[in-house]
Amino acid sequence: MARIGIFFGTNTGKTRKVAKLIKKRYDDDTMADPLNVNRTTVEGMMAYEYLILGTPTLGDGQLPGMSADCDSESWEEFVAKLEGADFSGKTVAIYGLGDQVGYGHEFLDGMFLLYDFLKQQGATLVGDWPTDGYEFEHSDAVVDGRFVGLALDLDNQSGLTEQRLDAWLKSISPAFGLG
Repeated sequence: MARIGIFFGTNTGKTRKVAKLIKKRYDDDTMADPLNVNRTTVEGMMAYEYLILGTPTLGDGQLPGMSADCDSESWEEFVAKLEGADFSGKTVAIYGLGDQVGYGHEFLDGMFLLYDFLKQQGATLVGDWPTDGYEFEHSDAVVDGRFVGLALDLDNQSGLTEQRLDAWLKSISPAFGLG
């Protein structure tokens, strides 16, 4: 089995696209194929010691899910299934997608909701990211002056995605036991 599991929630497919970009950088022994959280089980996720989780922010600063008018279940529903799961011993990195221009008042708030939940479940969270190069009014995902995970804006800064991904993956590699 691969060492790193990669799971995402999405509505438009952009978060899935980023998961595929991440997977392209690793072989099958290192990273499993990306899975939408609406196509996995709690046991399937918990089988990995290392996790990369991706989410957009939808609605009014929400995780994707039915109450955010998604076409199918997503993080909102899967997080409810994860209640009580013990993430101690798991190393987790999060990436989030948002629109800093159109939704600058709640930029990446969904990423924070996922981060906060995992922190309460005992996960070791890695992969914080600088706020330099972004222009937004407010983000719950900024803790101690840094984003709690990789911040991506495919709507306004798509040209920076590959560069940001490479730098972020390099920064989390030691925590994931990679050279």
